[in-house]
Amino acid sequence: MKCPYCGNPDTRVIDSRPAEDNSSIRRRRSCDECGRRFTTYEKVETIPVIVIKKDNNREQYKRSKIEKGVLSACYKRPVPAEEIQRTIDAIELEIFNREEKEIPSSEIGEIVMDKLKELDPVAYVRFASVYREFKDANTFMDELKKFLQ
Repeated sequence: MKCPYCGNPDTRVIDSRPAEDNSSIRRRRSCDECGRRFTTYEKVETIPVIVIKKDNNREQYKRSKIEKGVLSACYKRPVPAEEIQRTIDAIELEIFNREEKEIPSSEIGEIVMDKLKELDPVAYVRFASVYREFKDANTFMDELKKFLQ
């Protein structure tokens, strides 16, 4: 592993342990050249997933898009950052556990909404209002009624 500080290609692993999510390994490394330490994470390489958009265009799955949507929905809500990250990890795990090479964006949206419903009701409604493209207050109220039942 190349040192991020001096670029030396030879570094030593000082410590290895499972990361908090138990799906990756956290390694502490030391550079033999400059002596600085840094952390790396090793994760199992997954099959690239292609997302089929509403207009039938295809693009590679990007975790950052889910993170952006969930963070926007949870904006100014009393939800701890660790819970948000766990939710994003759970969403991603569910997507990859389907073991499909292609997945419609609509299915991803439904998975996100299911996880947000468990996390925070306001975040769920915020996400649903954008995802379902509510046209007026009545559609918004219909969704709220479904949620409350």
